Amino acid sequence: MSKFDRKIPYNDLPLLPPKGDIETKNILRKTISAGRALAQLNGTLLNLPNPTLFLDTIYLQEAKASSEVENIITTNDELYKSLVADRKVENSATKEVLSYKEALWSGLEQLKKKPFITTNLCVSIVQCIKQNTASIRVTPGTTLSNTKGEVIYTPPSGEAVIREKLANLEKFINEPARPSDGDDTIDPLIKMALMHYQFEAIHPFADGNGRTGRILLLLYLKLSGLLDTPAIYLSEYIIKNKADYYKCLRSVTENNEWESYILYMLDMIEETSIKGLERLNKITTAMEKTAGKIKKSLPKIYSKDLIEILFRLPYTKRQHLINKNIGNLKTVGNYLIALEENGFLKSVKVGKEKLYLNQQLLTILEEK
Repeated sequence: MSKFDRKIPYNDLPLLPPKGDIETKNILRKTISAGRALAQLNGTLLNLPNPTLFLDTIYLQEAKASSEVENIITTNDELYKSLVADRKVENSATKEVLSYKEALWSGLEQLKKKPFITTNLCVSIVQCIKQNTASIRVTPGTTLSNTKGEVIYTPPSGEAVIREKLANLEKFINEPARPSDGDDTIDPLIKMALMHYQFEAIHPFADGNGRTGRILLLLYLKLSGLLDTPAIYLSEYIIKNKADYYKCLRSVTENNEWESYILYMLDMIEETSIKGLERLNKITTAMEKTAGKIKKSLPKIYSKDLIEILFRLPYTKRQHLINKNIGNLKTVGNYLIALEENGFLKSVKVGKEKLYLNQQLLTILEEK
């Protein structure tokens, strides 16, 4: 294999699985602790009375963080308002984040119908993120540069080459892969790290590769049975450790140095699982306390459905209550007014519409 040159298309990108040692002692040790943390999060999510309740919120947070990695910035407040309000979304960053969330939902729905990660699924995801008809790169000249404008990587070039690399990646993901020097299958968390590197190195699209690659991580956790509900904010870790992320990816490309990169990815799984569990516990505790207080001070208003609506997203509105058959327009309007008067919600005007904010939930979501 020729020596890697960052200015020449990396058409020699090795196929998966790698030939080097990808199951070192350090990696195997870290796999155990990361797997344990992920299993704890998975168990807690499965034991929730309504495991899908927090999904909108969690996927929006992941969408926001993943877009932030690409310097697409919006605020939580703007994001949640835009999701709930009827007005047209004007902010381009908010639009992109909402498209990312839609792409994640779409990917999960497609996975239910056909439990495989394929090239076509990747194309469908990037088209949803970018809201266009983008497909595999066909125009030559794609390069990745650093902040100084220096070329640091030139991905494979030529549609046939890119599709060949993607076909190998597809086979690797969907078939039990074996390490080159042993008989046992690769641990799914290690496989996840290998898959992510390869997708980012192939860089199959003109734009949206990073975000598509991070959605694939969540889909893979679901596909491999590691996380039944892929409710985890992986991108938050990448934002905090962005320099290390790119450094580790480059070390694999330039020096075939897999260990530090795989350890980084396993650390990301472990830390985000622990943090996700803490956040989940805080939300469920807040929800239980709020339910108790509403039951005591506003017994006629209290219902399990109402509490779930108040904690599904930070903002709610009358229509959400009507959709759950809590009452007619006048009744639910009175309920929301009473909840505001008793300090549970705060009304906010968005255009001509009135939304109600659960500040307690927003505060938990914004904790770093």
